[in-house]
Amino acid sequence: MNIQEEIQSAIQRAVTELYQQTVTEVPLQPTKKEFEGTYTFVTFPLTKALRQAPAQIGQAIGTWLVDHTTIVSGFNVVQGFLNISVADAAWLDLLRDMAGNPAFGTLSQPDGASVMVEFSSPNTNKPLHLGHLRNNFLGDSVSRILAANGYRVTKTCIVNDRGVHICKSMLAYRMFGTDASGQPETPASSGMKGDHLIGKYYVLFDKAYKAQVEEMVTAGTPKEEAEKTAPLMQEVQQMLRLWEQGDPETVALWRQLNNWVYAGFDETYRNIGVSFDKTYYESNTYLLGKEIVEEGLAKGVFYRKDDSSVWIDLTDEGLDQKLVLRSDGTSVYMTQDLGTTDMKYSDFGTDRQIWVVGNEQDYHFKVLFAILRRLGRPYANGLYHLSYGMVDLPTGKMKSREGTVVDGDDLIAETTEAAATAADEAAKGKLDEFSDTEKADLFRMLGLGALKYYLLKVDPQKRMQFNPAESVDLHGNTGPYIQYVHARIRSVLRKAASEGISVNPADLTVEAAGQLDPIEQQLIFLLSQYPQRVQEAGTDYAPSYIAQYAYELAKTFNQFYDKLSILKESDTAKLKNRLILSALLAETICKAMGLLGIEVPEKM
Repeated sequence: MNIQEEIQSAIQRAVTELYQQTVTEVPLQPTKKEFEGTYTFVTFPLTKALRQAPAQIGQAIGTWLVDHTTIVSGFNVVQGFLNISVADAAWLDLLRDMAGNPAFGTLSQPDGASVMVEFSSPNTNKPLHLGHLRNNFLGDSVSRILAANGYRVTKTCIVNDRGVHICKSMLAYRMFGTDASGQPETPASSGMKGDHLIGKYYVLFDKAYKAQVEEMVTAGTPKEEAEKTAPLMQEVQQMLRLWEQGDPETVALWRQLNNWVYAGFDETYRNIGVSFDKTYYESNTYLLGKEIVEEGLAKGVFYRKDDSSVWIDLTDEGLDQKLVLRSDGTSVYMTQDLGTTDMKYSDFGTDRQIWVVGNEQDYHFKVLFAILRRLGRPYANGLYHLSYGMVDLPTGKMKSREGTVVDGDDLIAETTEAAATAADEAAKGKLDEFSDTEKADLFRMLGLGALKYYLLKVDPQKRMQFNPAESVDLHGNTGPYIQYVHARIRSVLRKAASEGISVNPADLTVEAAGQLDPIEQQLIFLLSQYPQRVQEAGTDYAPSYIAQYAYELAKTFNQFYDKLSILKESDTAKLKNRLILSALLAETICKAMGLLGIEVPEKM
């Protein structure tokens, strides 16, 4: 039983003894900062049953708690709010329990529940950009948080490696992909990562296509007709037909370009610390789902129109009528997703499936889930779309076709460089003792930490604008600030070790009871919240909860560090307790940041 549960139980006993009444629920809330205390119990709801004024009830219960428990050291009553102060001995017992538990903050699921998180979903016609980074960081962090909650987590990715958009890059490469000597351009010859190289040709296609359309419009063709009938678009459509027919030359070109892109993706994933347990490819799944359509027709879930197209009517759920199979028998995205979802369940049998996809697909997933429920799929109630807002540039929305996206690799490099500059300025020569390798590792850690934290600290559903300069600030609510606090704590602990002072939870003593500073109590209380914050973040799929908690820990430690001496403390009991508290803080910051996929340095 933790401190909060002990106080709740004591309040129940107090009400029974004082008023011969029973209360089943005793909600406690953190005491407001302007009042003394840790927990607050609101007495207003008891006034009718106990026939006393709220303040009288608070006074009576508070007095009983002080007289009959060892956990409550004092109280104050403000109208109907009973503010309760916890005894130092209880805080120190709690600190000992937390510090002595290596698994502190790791939860369990008694039924061994499993969950699949699908994220990233890149296209093989361009490199990962800023929007992809938010997607990857969200998916990776949610996976880590769910694992910390005791779920068996499977991370999957579906690669969009076929279709008109892919053929645009292929056609542009076929047209423009040779140098003056007639040699084909490759990642090796160009010095470019494969995904960057193919992204270049996607942009080249768009420029050439727009020029054709503009020429046709100038010649009198209506714009809509020109966009459909432009020679380049006709060639792209023909290339897609050849691919679907298995034309050897077309398939060979497709495979070669995609392999270059995959190598580029793999390098980016390694750099950002993201991995997958299973990767699915649209080229293997786009024909799935047709059997499900036949099943749905037999069950009366779908209906066929006169032109032979197949639909579902979801108007009674506030949605619409949705096409699931074209009149010529070809699949649409919904058909494919029905089949892929079935396949993923067949492969892994997870209790839940989560898709990390931008909010422009909200409607699509509402329809997908509604269809699967009507089909009676056993997993249908465990499906969730983790919808997130887009990331904008200071100059506006990103557009891949126009080459105005923020490339993910470039952004990582720029953020790392900016973090290095900020760290150098703040260190004032202290980094001179670092080797070049140590500096490179530190700057990489700070750059990625800045980027991940900035994108994860915001509620996923909110649209956001990325500010590179703000992200690397060593002051305020940023990744580098929290990383710096961790390094500061580790520095204190190293110095203590060099002076022969051990940091062992078993050494924690209650001799300092009655002398804990309020900031120490606040830190212990905040640390005790870690399991609850992990649970809440897992329930709501919200890495932002963990980011905010890590910032609270760092900020509160700095207040503690500025107010109280640690290594210069002459009282041995206080010194050891503060070191144990600091060590647990460092470990918890490390764990919390780890749930965001962020490493923390040992020194800065």
